[in-house]
Amino acid sequence: MNDCADIKKEALRNMRSLVIHEVGMRDGLQIEKQMVPLEIKKSWLEKLLDSGVQVLQIGSFVHPEKVPQMNTTDDLVSHFISLEDQNTLLSGLVLNERGLDRGLRCGVELFCMGVSASNTHSRKNTGMSTEEALERIMNMADTALAEKKRVQLSVQSAFGCGFEGVIPPERILYIIEEYLSRGFMDISLADTAGKADPRQAAKLIEGVYNLSETFNLTCHFHNTYGAGFANCLAAWDAGVSTFETAFGGLGGCPFTKTTGGNVCTEDLVNLFRRMEIPTAVDIGPLIKVTSEAADFFGREMSGFLYKTVPADER
Repeated sequence: MNDCADIKKEALRNMRSLVIHEVGMRDGLQIEKQMVPLEIKKSWLEKLLDSGVQVLQIGSFVHPEKVPQMNTTDDLVSHFISLEDQNTLLSGLVLNERGLDRGLRCGVELFCMGVSASNTHSRKNTGMSTEEALERIMNMADTALAEKKRVQLSVQSAFGCGFEGVIPPERILYIIEEYLSRGFMDISLADTAGKADPRQAAKLIEGVYNLSETFNLTCHFHNTYGAGFANCLAAWDAGVSTFETAFGGLGGCPFTKTTGGNVCTEDLVNLFRRMEIPTAVDIGPLIKVTSEAADFFGREMSGFLYKTVPADER
């Protein structure tokens, strides 16, 4: 790359700000056995809205027998969509057509749906192979777009699988090419099994941007093996500005081999602020939610900031 291109790339990087897609209420709570009452969920969601996160995932539209914690998603979305003074984009995860119909009835603004690059994980998560899920998901995405909704399509197990191990990059790029060919421009790479490392993450992201630079790329790293924050920094340096994270570092996929928590939202925001990277997110409400979650579940969260910032400084 020549000097002018390097200067231009650096200038564009310096213009970026950190964007948070907070997924704690879905990816964070879905593996918790202790049911969180509806009113407590509302209280936590209110604080998350107060934090100014740009996107907030309310929950997933799945069968309550499979993920009991998500049985209040419809009520929560209906309640928060009706608020006139909230500027955060509200998202919901759907796995099938029934979930999509529920989300449409509730008024979800951004539908998150995706395909696992691992056939084994795909069958455990959806009962379908990757190829079967790919066509089905894109047809669902077409339906959501026809209803004037925003859609984010993800590639799960993008950095490796607990069952299959390394996933060839060509497989991830093929799925993304299919997304792009159908006009879907909001794409997420999910480290479902927490297998990513910074060099691998940067290399894969570079390959994705070689396909196109006109779409929005989000990264979702799990901190299963302690590399989540390093992966976020590597992704940022590679050009990614949007990250899916969870307050307190809660969560993980219940359908992967080794479940690990997400990157902690408030810790990541704090890290980027210390690096003087712009962000509009207020840490105080995030710490309050994490502290309340720790009290509710009766255990320490994996996040650090809520344990180290004095109450009067939050």
